[in-house]
Order: sequence, then structure tokens, then C-alpha cells
Amino acid sequence: MPFELPQNLHPNCGPVAWLLGTWRGNGHGDYPTLEKFQYGQELIFTHDGRPFFHYMARAWITDADGGFVRDAAMEAGFLRCPEPGKVELLLSHNTGISEIWYGAADAGKLELHTAGVSFTETAKEVTAGSRMYGNVDGDLLYAYDMAAVGQELQPHLWARLQRA
Repeated sequence: MPFELPQNLHPNCGPVAWLLGTWRGNGHGDYPTLEKFQYGQELIFTHDGRPFFHYMARAWITDADGGFVRDAAMEAGFLRCPEPGKVELLLSHNTGISEIWYGAADAGKLELHTAGVSFTETAKEVTAGSRMYGNVDGDLLYAYDMAAVGQELQPHLWARLQRA
């Protein structure tokens, strides 16, 4: 699907402009404390001319045929671009976790690492994370590594999404 840069795009957002819009697709999850699973996901990145994007994501567990089983994770936040190529991500999750991420964007690739994680007393203890987003043949591919519940940083989620 063709993508056009918005006329009001803030110059600092240029390296992440390819993320703008709605993305949908499927992914896989795994972690030592969980059974392997498949999921569907929708990511939405919007922009209003200032040096940040508003971000929303929702996921749902699917069966082996891709059918809906139940709702899953949700997250929302802001992808801030204080200067071209430098990014800050603030995220809140429906599971009671809030995170601050720092990273870099260049040529269709965005890499982020946690700088801080907070969680409510009823949330799972997450201590660190690493995310990589890439524009591969016009699709959004991503991987999320997580350190949580006493486990070291390791792969947790990966998906391929298409522009809606």
C-alpha cells in the first residue's frame, strides 16, 4: 500500500515517519513461564505536527487457524523525537506496567531499550526490555525481548504486520 509523508511532519520525526498509520498482522509469543502462543495485533501511529507520535496497540490470542480466542495485551503511549534519529518512548500497559524507552531510528529501523520500568503491585514484574522495529519490503516486522519474573532478557514476541 503506498504511503505519503504528511505535509505537517515535524522534521525530527523523519526517521520514523514510515511507522505512521495503522498496521495489522500476526505474531508469535514464547517465554519460559508461558506456553507458546499465536496472536493477532493492530498498531496505530498518529501525528499532529509536533515532534512525537501517539501510539496505540492491541492484541488478541488466536488459535492455530488464526481465529479469535480472547483479547490480550494493550499498550498506549508517545514516541517522542527530540532530534532526528533519537527517540524516546513512553508506554503504559493494561497489565499495570509503565515503561520509559530510549533508542535510535535510521533507514527504516527503530531500536529501543528500557531505561525504566514501573509496575503496580498486581502486575507481573518486568525489569527490562529491548524492541526492534523494521520496515521490510513494506511490512512492519518487530521483535520484543523481555526480562521478567526472574528470567534474563530473552525473546518474547515477534510479528509481521501490514499497513492497513
